Amino acid sequence: MAMSPEPEANLNLACAKIRDAAVQGAQVVCFPELFRSPYFCQTEDAANFALAERIPGPSTEAIGAVARQAGVIVIASLFERRAPGLFHNTAAVISASGEVVGLYRKMHIPDDPGYYEKFYFTPGDLGFCSLDTFVGRLGILICWDQWYPEAARLVAMAGADIIFYPTAIGWHPQEKAQHGAAQRDAWRTIQRGHAIANGLYVAAINRVGHEAPAGPPGAPWCCPGARTRDVPASEAAAAEAPGRRARERARRRRHPRPGERRAKPRLKRGSAGAGSADAICENRAMG
Repeated sequence: MAMSPEPEANLNLACAKIRDAAVQGAQVVCFPELFRSPYFCQTEDAANFALAERIPGPSTEAIGAVARQAGVIVIASLFERRAPGLFHNTAAVISASGEVVGLYRKMHIPDDPGYYEKFYFTPGDLGFCSLDTFVGRLGILICWDQWYPEAARLVAMAGADIIFYPTAIGWHPQEKAQHGAAQRDAWRTIQRGHAIANGLYVAAINRVGHEAPAGPPGAPWCCPGARTRDVPASEAAAAEAPGRRARERARRRRHPRPGERRAKPRLKRGSAGAGSADAICENRAMG
């Protein structure tokens, strides 16, 4: 799925794709990470917090109605506004009856050029879990969790038959020619490793196309997508302040922001309150 700058247009496209997938026999539909917008974490911009929403909220209501009509399960990755000043990168699992029956809040939050997620998201506090559904037990992780075998192992130990990774990943335009093939191979290999080591299926759902970051022409950081564009090395060097970034990362390691003080991950297989958005994991039949 390729994303436009208009959140409502992306939501409408997602609903149309749910219907199309159901006609083709799909039982589970999973969208890429943060599908309601282009990948805004390429820059640090407070205006992007306007994209956040409550869960349950407008997107889950719209998707739930379509999921109910189509009789499918939907995994929707959203920018969650949990409380004033508290935001998460969250995957909502919506049952074939249209209800939000589980949440996973992304645990591993990157902070690299073009992936400034720590500016936006607090690490998740719901632990790792799997959900009972009419197609089997689903494990949900998100994007950068892909690089951590412990996350996949904990979800497998919770009984998952398949792990879904809503994803937004791509190449840095200055690295693609030299390192792109190796980077893609590493990304695919680690997914295969999770599947082999844990004896389950893995589905990583990436966005497609090219997304330029907000800002003046020539902004150097690539979008998470299948294609990128090249920019002069001088622009790439001038667009970032490496000294400031390095100092900030060192400060965060010494003195994390309150939202970065992660709760100890919990392994959960049961339910924690039907219908609760703060439930660790809903273990409800989704039919």
